[in-house]
Amino acid sequence: MAPPPAGPQEHGLSLPLTPPDTLAPGWQGVTNDWSSDREAFKQVPWGKAMMWIFLLSDTFIFSCFLTGYMSVRISTTVPWPNPSHVFALTIGGVEVPLILIAIMTFVLISSSGTMAMAVNFAYRRVRGKCAALMLATAAFGATFVCMQAFEWSKLIAEGVRPWANPMGAAQFGASFFMITGFHGLHVSAGVIYLSTVAFKVLRGDYERSGNYQIVEIAGLYWHFVDLVWVFIFALFYLW
Repeated sequence: MAPPPAGPQEHGLSLPLTPPDTLAPGWQGVTNDWSSDREAFKQVPWGKAMMWIFLLSDTFIFSCFLTGYMSVRISTTVPWPNPSHVFALTIGGVEVPLILIAIMTFVLISSSGTMAMAVNFAYRRVRGKCAALMLATAAFGATFVCMQAFEWSKLIAEGVRPWANPMGAAQFGASFFMITGFHGLHVSAGVIYLSTVAFKVLRGDYERSGNYQIVEIAGLYWHFVDLVWVFIFALFYLW
């Protein structure tokens, strides 16, 4: 009888680790490979990794907005409105500059503290305090949005529009409503997000699985929103 044909190992070749019929071609193969495990990026959970990617993309968007705002402000030939006057409130007959903005900033920065404590209690599995602090954070965020709505209504009543501004450069209105509106949308979404997670924590949904990482992921989003406001506050209200 004729000897059997030489196998790949006899020719110095190694056998494939996975049968060829189980490998999908192209992007489907990449998708199958990544979806075979729930963790990537050196054991970073998928939820946290995806939140970081989302925040990175959001960073690019806010950077473009703020860079465009600075370019417009530097290049305009029309005098730019004085923020200390535009955002002042009259209290007891005295004009107090930036008082509302200072309170808004204090509220948002304080919410970062309550969110950090909520994450701490989440990992200690103290459900009640974690949920209470998350709801307090959401309440701070809702207060910020309400004060921002008051600020918008005041400027609109004074004639400021995205296409016009009686106090100076017309680009002021477009820059202000675009940047603060986009940030306010993020805060509003965060309030809903935090409230939903807080009620799930209080109900014990994560206690059954023993995984409270969703609280930390929500905290990442909220700290990002607070950090963006610091840049808006410095570049738009103090410059």
